[in-house]
Amino acid sequence: MTAIDPSGELREAAGDCVHCGFCLAACPTYQLWGEEMDSPRGRIHLITQILDGAEGGTAALTHFDRCLGCMACMPACPSGVQYDKLIEAARSWSEEPPAPSGESARGAGTPAPLPARSRRERAVRAAIFATFPYPRRLRAVLAPLRAAQLTRLDSRIARSKLVRRLVPEAAAALAVAPSAWGVREESVPELVAARGERRARVGLLTGCVQQVFFPQVNAATARVLAAEGCDVIVPPGQGCCGALSLHGGRRAEAAAFARKVIETFEQAGVDAVVVNAAGCGSAMKDYAHLLADDPEWASRADAMAAKVRDFSEFLAGLGPVATRHELPATIAYQDACHLAQAQRVTEQPRALLRAIPGVSLVEIGDGGTCCGSAGIYNLVQPEAAAELGARKASAVRATGADLLVSANPGCSMQIGKALAGHGHSIQVAHIAEVIDASIRSRPASSLLHADGAGSLPAAGTPTG
Repeated sequence: MTAIDPSGELREAAGDCVHCGFCLAACPTYQLWGEEMDSPRGRIHLITQILDGAEGGTAALTHFDRCLGCMACMPACPSGVQYDKLIEAARSWSEEPPAPSGESARGAGTPAPLPARSRRERAVRAAIFATFPYPRRLRAVLAPLRAAQLTRLDSRIARSKLVRRLVPEAAAALAVAPSAWGVREESVPELVAARGERRARVGLLTGCVQQVFFPQVNAATARVLAAEGCDVIVPPGQGCCGALSLHGGRRAEAAAFARKVIETFEQAGVDAVVVNAAGCGSAMKDYAHLLADDPEWASRADAMAAKVRDFSEFLAGLGPVATRHELPATIAYQDACHLAQAQRVTEQPRALLRAIPGVSLVEIGDGGTCCGSAGIYNLVQPEAAAELGARKASAVRATGADLLVSANPGCSMQIGKALAGHGHSIQVAHIAEVIDASIRSRPASSLLHADGAGSLPAAGTPTG
């Protein structure tokens, strides 16, 4: 047991791996490169070496960074290895390294598990984590993004060889960014009252990227929940849930975000917290583990995690009461990794879509293979992300669907851009938007426009 693993939890998790190789076929990065160290069992081997006291080196850091964190290996593993805990810990060794000397967790003079990143890499990551988890800062990006898209400067920058060489993350961000002209301010009231008999009182996480770039998804989510008999509480002071930070190895930062979210929804007094972004739901359901060593917050984190439900998961459990009207459309449903692999929510969204009259549901050929979005992955690993995005787009085109439905904003942006980049204009929508359109008897074409989502009533008024 090493000082970076004082409880022995990581050693035990790594020891569960029997190196059988079942994870190889499920791992997108192993599919791309065929490199053992870019497979889950290869990365576990590296982690084990570091736990044994070996220095990780830049090669180990590279292999950890190349992991998407999609967790496709976990359902494929017959030994039940908790790979998510292992890769998050490994990433924390570079993002939050212990002090190299003095009375540190590793002991005096012991080197950090992984080498420090370059100054440029640290600056880029600092900029990403100082922007995306903060809706106000992210919203400030909309105006310059609109200007860049209007003048097509974004395309020129994204294609620039010099920019791609010097600042590939900036080129990738512009390439994947949704149209800022399609984004309009659409806030959700603090209370959206249940339609008819009240069946539940739920909180709604509005998210960061979802709130800024896809406000119509939050509006549709609130309308659907209200139509199904839920009072929807939307606390105005809620912040980032910590998902990007947690999945990026910034555990202290994620824990700080988690404490604020827990406190916010505790005060809201809700039966459940409904989340419409797969990555956010996965992180919030992991709050108990994230704050397990904090005596003041451990039990509160456990109670909050138990209340978290994905939108589809909650609706399927509640059962429908609102009438679904016909919505003729051939829909391909995309399994977001942190919904299907991490939360194991796969059948509920499909059942909800099949229940809509007129919907023909088709499966995507590559199943649960990651699209390459994966939090900030398509920004910091743009080449691998682009290849995975192109693969996913090809699989979506092969379905012949006229509408792609996902449950995560990152997936929607990644696949939508990949499709457009290959000359295909398939609609992309969130499952909440589709159900909302059916309940409100709107055509599928209404999902093409930001104003297709309609407007919400004022707080405290019925949603009829």
